[in-house]
Amino acid sequence: MRPAQLEQAGVWLDRHGLADARPTPLLATRLAARRGTRLAAHVLLAAFVIAVALIYVTNRPADAAVDGSGPYRHWSLLGLTAVVAGLVLAQALLDWWVRRVDRRAGATLPRRAAHPVRLGWRTVLGGPRAAFAVATFAGALALAIGALTVQDSTARYAAVVLLIALCGVAVGMIVQLRHILTHPVVADDEVSLTADVIMRVEDAREVATPTVVWCLPVASVFDTALGWWNAAWLVFVALGAITLALIVARTARSSTVARHATSGG
Repeated sequence: MRPAQLEQAGVWLDRHGLADARPTPLLATRLAARRGTRLAAHVLLAAFVIAVALIYVTNRPADAAVDGSGPYRHWSLLGLTAVVAGLVLAQALLDWWVRRVDRRAGATLPRRAAHPVRLGWRTVLGGPRAAFAVATFAGALALAIGALTVQDSTARYAAVVLLIALCGVAVGMIVQLRHILTHPVVADDEVSLTADVIMRVEDAREVATPTVVWCLPVASVFDTALGWWNAAWLVFVALGAITLALIVARTARSSTVARHATSGG
């Protein structure tokens, strides 16, 4: 265990109101795994958006701008489906790596603590954030379906690209949230139990932030001539960002949620 990792674990404990607790190698290992996978997840999502953009740009109907009758390149949609499947698989592998680190850490404990109550999505994620995530995907799907109703084949092709990508991101989010809720507790006392819940809450909040959903149209539909659609999406993103900021401001800190959960409240 590197001293820097223990120091970072100490800073993390202090930031979450657990300054009296001693940073342990077990905690430092779990936090290091999460930092690494979170960085990898950000790089993965950026690569996903770039891949969607490349597929769209290189395969859009070349003559659509002239008469709106350019044919779809169906094989490119198969390629996009493969990219989406790759995203979901990669996210699952990242989750598997975190669970593997947690299992190894838990195997070193002479005893295991247990949550006094079962942690559900309302505790870990919270009702407002869950509703916001669902509403964001529903709004994005509605806008994508709206683009399918126009006569411009370029716009329709872009909407199909967006729909497939949205479905992939939604599946990935559900898989990640399921893992956060179901993986075993890694704790041997009250402090480490609180830290375990804090990590779950922070992981869930990170997963439920719809940054990639807001970015996806930049790779496809914004290139079309749908002025009304572009304006609607910009308003959608602006309202979503404001709503998320209000939710963050009014939501209890992860440490507060964790203490409430571990106290059985």
